[in-house]
Amino acid sequence: MQSEDIRERFLAFFKNRGHAVIPSASLVPENDTTTLFTGSGMQSLLPYLLGAEHPQGSRLVNSQKSSRAEDIEEVGDNRHTTFFEMLGNWSLGDYFKKEQICWVFEFLTEEAGIPPARLYVTAFIGDEKAGVPKDTETAAFWKELFAEKGIDAKEADIGEEEEGYTKGMQGARIFFYGKKNWWNRGKPSPETTPVGDPAGPDSEMFYDFGTPHDTKWGEHCHPNCDCGRFMEIGNSVFMQYVKQADGSFKELPKKNVDFGGGLERIVAAANNDPDIFHVESLSGIIQQIEIWTGKKYADESDKTSFRIIADHIRAAVFMIDDNVVPSNTEQGYGLRRLLRRAMAHADKLGVKEPLSKMTPIIARAYPDSYVGLKKSNVEIAGVIEKEESQFRKTLAHGMREIGKRLEKGLSSDDAFDLYQTYGFPFEMTKELAEERGGTIDIEAFKEKTREHQSLSRAGAEQKFKGGLADTSEMSVKYHTATHLLHQALREVLGTHVFQKGSNITPERLRFDFSHGEKMTDEEKKKVEDLVNEKIATALPVSYEDIPLAEAEKRGAIGLFEEKYGDKVRVYQIGEGESRFSMEFCGGPHVKNTAELGRFKITKEEAVAQGIRRIKAILEFGS
Repeated sequence: MQSEDIRERFLAFFKNRGHAVIPSASLVPENDTTTLFTGSGMQSLLPYLLGAEHPQGSRLVNSQKSSRAEDIEEVGDNRHTTFFEMLGNWSLGDYFKKEQICWVFEFLTEEAGIPPARLYVTAFIGDEKAGVPKDTETAAFWKELFAEKGIDAKEADIGEEEEGYTKGMQGARIFFYGKKNWWNRGKPSPETTPVGDPAGPDSEMFYDFGTPHDTKWGEHCHPNCDCGRFMEIGNSVFMQYVKQADGSFKELPKKNVDFGGGLERIVAAANNDPDIFHVESLSGIIQQIEIWTGKKYADESDKTSFRIIADHIRAAVFMIDDNVVPSNTEQGYGLRRLLRRAMAHADKLGVKEPLSKMTPIIARAYPDSYVGLKKSNVEIAGVIEKEESQFRKTLAHGMREIGKRLEKGLSSDDAFDLYQTYGFPFEMTKELAEERGGTIDIEAFKEKTREHQSLSRAGAEQKFKGGLADTSEMSVKYHTATHLLHQALREVLGTHVFQKGSNITPERLRFDFSHGEKMTDEEKKKVEDLVNEKIATALPVSYEDIPLAEAEKRGAIGLFEEKYGDKVRVYQIGEGESRFSMEFCGGPHVKNTAELGRFKITKEEAVAQGIRRIKAILEFGS
């Protein structure tokens, strides 16, 4: 099985069961300050899971490109990556537990070809204090499905992680855990679920590779053990409850299902191969490194570096394709960190070729899924090449600095400062210290990194003010203003202009667009004047849910190389002959442009080859 096979089978399977196939959202979440990157399919769909109506209906399916930068230190083993695809299906107030469990079991066993005897599942053990019962309903559905395959699915209570998971397998197939099988938007437990928020139990699916239990992870093995025997391949979340002011939970009148399954992990299970780096989108990079260096991936001493390079360069390519550029802040810092770690490990393996040459190899691994990679692989390679050149200069500076500090004895504070100030990878600092007979406290370094991340996150939340899927009054106004700006740019600069990204806060908008030259002062003034003219004209803002073909026929702006569903939501500003803008969009927007105040461009700059950025504000009052 290849990932292309599994992805297409998954989408087709749920499409045949009434699900609309929706496109992957950008890796850069729009108006979501809780994470730098999109980490799951649920993230961009949260407004609809919270009650908004989706233009494609109540059954949805997609494959979402995702990145979890917090997993960067875990990369090097056989299953962790910072970039992955998350297969997902959703029911918005439609079907619930029985259909979901039956369908995901059928997909895994019939379409992906995973032997049922290798599958183990989990459910929520219940919370007596919160009044949430044990999820015996989910367990009963699983038990029935296993029985149909001739498997006696015994149940076992495991409990909370704090108890040490001391009970072990107990000869069971269905396991009940505590907080690990509870979902809400905050910290996952009934106690910490915010009042008024939806929440509920979830059910995870694990694949058993049959490898011996490694006792360094504890005396007993079970599906959530980290010894490597089991790999989680999917999780169905059942949004069943809403928390009340008195701390109790009430059944939601409209229940939702959210399933997420790691594509690479499902492929690994389908092939009974615990190493996800054998998936074609990663193995092609590894094979190229073998050609360049003469070293073999099978050699355990080099395997970690092979994996870090493969993961990080693939993640970087997808980030750059979504208009992220290396910098010292926010998404740009995450990208820079990935590239520099990859380059450091390339040096360790003796790679002499620039890593930018990996770009077409990665693009070829996605022939039908992400066609934009092929179209922009030259530009993506250019960004990587520029960062590699800059890193070489930084590395030389960092080596001089580390030489001074090595003479005095390197501390964890030194390691963090070299990492933060010079972009010097921790692994290199550690190795250089060990060559001199010194050691660095790894846990102290990690703690300083966590402190820095917490401060950065707090700063971002203060800066953006609005939280998850911000729909504050000012953010909604800025969102509508981006539509006016987009159309104004197309009229002033030409129809080659398309949106390449946006970020909106209650204080300003940031809009990235395709254009090869710096805008003149005259062009900026024309754009400003045109936007303000449309605001003063008090144009109505409305939307329709219409077939994709009809949207194209009407001239709605959208990226038609992306995969849309059969039905799309189109927002238009103005009506009839006075219509100014028409775009594919999920909202929300103001009802009339008169609500927007006065539009003012504060900055116009380059962010990448062929991509410009405008920052603008709305002013109110006399």
